[in-house]
Amino acid sequence: MISAQPVPVLSDNYAWLLRDSATGATAIVDPSEADPVVAAIAAAGGRLDAILLTHHHHDHIGGVEALRARFGARVVGAAADAHRLPRLDQAVAEGDTVTLGAASAQVMETPGHTRGHIAFFFPNGAALLCGDTLFSLGCGRLLEGTAAELFKSLEKFRALPPESLICCGHEYTEANARFALAADPGNAALQAYAEQVRAWRAANKPTVPSRLSDELAANPFLRTPDAAALADLRSRKDQFR
Repeated sequence: MISAQPVPVLSDNYAWLLRDSATGATAIVDPSEADPVVAAIAAAGGRLDAILLTHHHHDHIGGVEALRARFGARVVGAAADAHRLPRLDQAVAEGDTVTLGAASAQVMETPGHTRGHIAFFFPNGAALLCGDTLFSLGCGRLLEGTAAELFKSLEKFRALPPESLICCGHEYTEANARFALAADPGNAALQAYAEQVRAWRAANKPTVPSRLSDELAANPFLRTPDAAALADLRSRKDQFR
């Protein structure tokens, strides 16, 4: 069974500390800086076997080399983005498998936010490491990809088991909720979830991981019927203040 623990880094990023309960093998996902991750690894037993990368942005890879040097962990990332990622020990693509101890993750290519973005899904533990493709109550900006590509990426996530844990790259949920309520004001599930989010943030608690079932009910970007509607919604979000 894989467990996923958010590790706060920078101002609003999360790296994710993964642990396979059967073997004690651990991985970190998207470490933007080393020191908070080193502290989290020490608290979890001091072992790091792998570093998993969803995309090339510096706020997701900035701590990789320091962690590789300290722990000797293998680095896994998208073959399509190998030219702009730290040196990869395992370059992966859609349908590949990444092992962590006795557990394994399915690799999904999820372009939209960036061309080479990937996600990792661990069925045993139902953990989806989705980087900046999907956020709780939101989705990533279309910086390199198209709305059609992002729609297909979100379709892959929609098909996962509803109990899947959405382990995304940022603490954006409260801000996302404000736009979501403006875009879908009659959604009772969203209203209730937004209230819970406000309570979590008031108590300085993380809002992630969230459950896919909750996102399917409340996240307007997962509820769009087609790419055109997604493009319109994303454009409105980009201009929302």
